[in-house]
Amino acid sequence: MTETSPIPFREMITKALDQYFKDLNGETPVDLYEMVLVEVEKPLLEIVLRESKGNLSLAAKTLGINRGTLRTRLQKYGLKNK
Repeated sequence: MTETSPIPFREMITKALDQYFKDLNGETPVDLYEMVLVEVEKPLLEIVLRESKGNLSLAAKTLGINRGTLRTRLQKYGLKNK
């Protein structure tokens, strides 16, 4: 049995964005920056909260942001400290 290396995160994002533009068939996207942020930020917050068992101080430290910013971001996505 061989161990496989994980695909680098950047490479996964590049492939997803390439596919997104192919799927548009030449149409111009709108608000792409915000769309990408929302698509990445919400699951990031959910997973970090889960892994920190709802500890906001630990979650904020893991993310490299302060607790106030974390609370604001959680509120934006309707996420609650569990």
